Amino acid sequence: MAAGKSGLTYADAGVDIDAGNELVERIKPAAKRTGRSGTVAGLGGFGALFDLKAAGYSDPILVAATDGVGTKLRIAIDTGNVDTIGIDLVAMCVNDLVCQGAEPLFFLDYFATGKLDVAQATRIIEGIAEGCAASGCALVGGETAEMPGMYHGGDFDLAGFAVGAMERGSDLPAGVKAGDVLLGLASNGVHSNGYSFVRKVVELSGLSWDAASPFGEGTLGAALLAPTRLYVKQALAAIRAGGVHALAHITGGGLTENLPRVLPEGLGATIDLDAWTLPPVFRWLAETAGMAEAELLKTFNCGIGLIVVVEADRAAALQAVLEGAGETVTVIGRVQPGQGVSYSGSLL
Repeated sequence: MAAGKSGLTYADAGVDIDAGNELVERIKPAAKRTGRSGTVAGLGGFGALFDLKAAGYSDPILVAATDGVGTKLRIAIDTGNVDTIGIDLVAMCVNDLVCQGAEPLFFLDYFATGKLDVAQATRIIEGIAEGCAASGCALVGGETAEMPGMYHGGDFDLAGFAVGAMERGSDLPAGVKAGDVLLGLASNGVHSNGYSFVRKVVELSGLSWDAASPFGEGTLGAALLAPTRLYVKQALAAIRAGGVHALAHITGGGLTENLPRVLPEGLGATIDLDAWTLPPVFRWLAETAGMAEAELLKTFNCGIGLIVVVEADRAAALQAVLEGAGETVTVIGRVQPGQGVSYSGSLL
């Protein structure tokens, strides 16, 4: 090729291919740690391969889920604390998969930013790998997009994509009936929904992210970034023990909107709000915002991150299985004829 006048390069337009390549090399060890049966190849190809037969399935049905972290990212960006936001990303996808009765198999991420900071991106993706490893889910690939003019300053966005499998005929919900018991698994705080409201409440309070947390230890920003709990291995253990009819991941819409999603027509549920203690973060949010209890219940998880709907005569045994897996489990109510969720007792 003849030498010519030096012109613009892709880097001059704000996209650094070399930085992207460096990031791939840095995250390969983290992705390798998530390897599991069925994984065929590492990072770097145009697509990711997965062998369902090697994963132990004979007649599998695939289940897919996608989600993001929402405006919780704003707190991570503003505080510079990005180490656990990847766990949130994985949890929002794989917790949904297990509610269908599926075992999460592999995960891909999409990370978009205006200017790629390799060190920051490595921290984020290492968090994603941590979430995958804790869920038995392989991080098989992803996409890093450097998009100058679309994102400004240190802003970035994340999306996640998870695929799981189950043997044909084992999907959930199944067999839900009146009298079934509701087992509530404890959350780890706000998890990853309602953060537009959370940020508005913090603004009203006049507190900064580095102020002492009014409801716990450390700073306010760090307390609100507590990562979403991963329920996969515990929930799968309960499903395999027998007697689980449904699972409901409590995300946007809170207890009021999410539990009815797994109840068949003609059935509702009663929940005893006196069965557990409202975690301090939700009490602070409610009191600072002057929030009614009904609004709280249809906005946040209120301390219950996953509801397991179980056969009544299996409730004690399944509670023991879940507690043996490290869960804090509370009997919070029952399925009954009707519609929607009704409450007794009080959280506030």
